[in-house]
Amino acid sequence: MYPSVTDSTDILRHYITIVSQEKTSDNTKIAQLNMTIRNATESDCKSWDNLAGHPLQSWAWGDFRKSMGVTVDRLTVIENSSLTEGWQLTFHPIPYTPFTVGYFPKGPKLNKFMLDQLLVTGRKHKAIYIQLEPNVVSNFKFEISNLKCFLPSHRPLFTKYTFVLDLTKSEEELMKNMHQKTRYNIKVALKHGVSVRQDNSDSAFADYLRLEEETTTRQKFYAHNLTYHRKMWNIMKKSGIAKLWTASYKGEILTAWIIFCWKDTIYYPYGASSRNYREVMAPNLLLWEIAKWGQANGFKKFDLWGSLGPNPDQADPWYGFHRFKAGYNPDLVEYAGSFDLIINPLLYGIYKIADTGRWGILKFCKKISR
Repeated sequence: MYPSVTDSTDILRHYITIVSQEKTSDNTKIAQLNMTIRNATESDCKSWDNLAGHPLQSWAWGDFRKSMGVTVDRLTVIENSSLTEGWQLTFHPIPYTPFTVGYFPKGPKLNKFMLDQLLVTGRKHKAIYIQLEPNVVSNFKFEISNLKCFLPSHRPLFTKYTFVLDLTKSEEELMKNMHQKTRYNIKVALKHGVSVRQDNSDSAFADYLRLEEETTTRQKFYAHNLTYHRKMWNIMKKSGIAKLWTASYKGEILTAWIIFCWKDTIYYPYGASSRNYREVMAPNLLLWEIAKWGQANGFKKFDLWGSLGPNPDQADPWYGFHRFKAGYNPDLVEYAGSFDLIINPLLYGIYKIADTGRWGILKFCKKISR
């Protein structure tokens, strides 16, 4: 179903085909393609969502980001009078400066026309660079005539790899393919009477927030604040994209996950758990019951939202999550990666140094606080 994963670290060699520079101007090329760009309007909402390939490109996600005070730019590609693509970007101010950083998550396949238009948009927002993380698997190729302003990201936000469970397989086949320990843990949860259900109520969401705060404090993760989660949930639930699932034992919610439903795929972007009753293996049963629900409702894939890749470092702080997901024997999918479209080369170099230093300080503070 998915392309095989390679071990190569030479991103550009695998993902970019440099084409010879043609004498024809870009304007002539665009005219020949009969393509134009305009900002989306509310009337485009339905068409936009029909084209969006990922929930982070959905109209609702853009509304959520706007509600957080983030600048959202929705660009529509019009070809022969029809809307053929939508590009949803966010622009984030750099404190104490007039400049911003752009972010374009999970968009369509890259091409020169797109990058040319993004350069124009980035300049309008005084962006130093735009970070792009296309929703495209690793064997894609795109054409670009000038690589000087386009490089692998200095700090990717999405993992390059994810786990995807194939929900077109039968329940029996999925269970058979699991790691023996995962099957055992599901049976342990069932034996203890762990209860799993979809619960989109306010009280269940309050439990999710409680567990989220507990989890981030315990694990010392850098996580979104409660305002982020509340606004995300309110908007994404109203749109029908977000669902809340819980696993309970003796009347206590031990695990709560927010699941996104988009096209033929369900996603697991947010989750939190309690340390209480860890022996009843509530998360194992929760994932399994969500997968079965996805099957019953016609979804074909369950994207588990990230993995460490084919050769995970057991010392990595995320290794436990990776191992938990791997127990269900999902497909390991490699995406194209993360790229920076550089608009201001001088400031980009300065920004990289400052950003690297900032994260170094944060990691050091986290280490000494343990």
